[in-house]
Amino acid sequence: MNEKNIWLVTAESVRAGHPDKLCDQIADAILDAHLRQDPNARVAVEVFATAGKMLIGGEATSKAEVNCGSIVEDAIDRIGYTMYDLCEDSRDPLELEIRIHDQSPDISAAVGADDLGAGDQGIVVGYATNETEEYLPLPVVLAHRICKRLDELKPQTPWLGVDGKAQVTVAYENDVPVAVTAVVVSLQHDAEMDRKGIRRFAGKEVLGKVLPRELLKEDTLILINPSGKFVLGGPVADTGLTGRKLAVDQYGSVAHIGGGALSGKDPTKVDRFGAYAARWVAKNIVAAGMAKRCEVQIAYAIGRSEPISVTVDTFGTGVISDSRIEVAVKAVFDLTPAGIIRELRLSRPIYSQLACYGHFGRPELALPWEETNRKYELLSTALKQSVRQ
Repeated sequence: MNEKNIWLVTAESVRAGHPDKLCDQIADAILDAHLRQDPNARVAVEVFATAGKMLIGGEATSKAEVNCGSIVEDAIDRIGYTMYDLCEDSRDPLELEIRIHDQSPDISAAVGADDLGAGDQGIVVGYATNETEEYLPLPVVLAHRICKRLDELKPQTPWLGVDGKAQVTVAYENDVPVAVTAVVVSLQHDAEMDRKGIRRFAGKEVLGKVLPRELLKEDTLILINPSGKFVLGGPVADTGLTGRKLAVDQYGSVAHIGGGALSGKDPTKVDRFGAYAARWVAKNIVAAGMAKRCEVQIAYAIGRSEPISVTVDTFGTGVISDSRIEVAVKAVFDLTPAGIIRELRLSRPIYSQLACYGHFGRPELALPWEETNRKYELLSTALKQSVRQ
């Protein structure tokens, strides 16, 4: 094996009870509550959670009547906490402060035009690779699988806490994954649980179920709770905030990160509709066989419907030039906010389920931006252009 052709890629994921993900899920639950009653609601909500205190702030212009307190309680219960778990003294109730006001009339005027301009300026990035069935980097897929598996096991594992995270490092040779070189898992647990039992559980019930055996080597480094104890978790141990897990939500360390977070934002926001559109485009490029991997960048300006720029980078793996693919993308995809919202059916209350384990891949959710329904048209358009030139 030529070491010059080998490089490492690392990605992480976090569990549903991680403080930042707790906040993302609450923000998206509030958004879904608005969209359920008013598909045209304009919402931008942020959540901050620390020991004994949660602050929900932002803007919402909507016909919906939403009880944020009930949404918070339901979300906390669904994740596996109680309102008292989020306080240093379990006898104290969580203090909830809500500061939500109407959307700025200036922004509303720009977005509310007949052709639906973008809700802000922004740069969004989409990525796809043919190395996994999900068209995502393998380290991202594996990290999500570990965290999801832990959350699935929580109801039948009394000593297992709700908080936790995972990190996976994969070695590549000539763009092909050849080994899992390191796995780090940190999981919250009861004080009575010993480290050997935790390691045995993580190895047998989690890693043994989700990691590909053919990529595990004798020297693969497995670290389970490397810091030692992990008894105290959630916002009591570490303050949470929406939008702090961008790489977890998207493509890990492989692709560039766009301008902002997704959670808590209605589909007129560039960070939301643009991220899904860019992924849709990138996945169709790779699914069409035009490249092994691809990154798509799209830029928007507030109040304008057409994107300012669309760029494609196939990292030298394309069978058609990047410039020709770009022309084909512009011809095949309607990348205006209205076009994307319509084509991807983004005005539905679908966002709570996306706040954990990534916004992309997720075959169990049948997400519209994961469809490869434009690959043939895209390839045909690019080939016709090649013939003309």
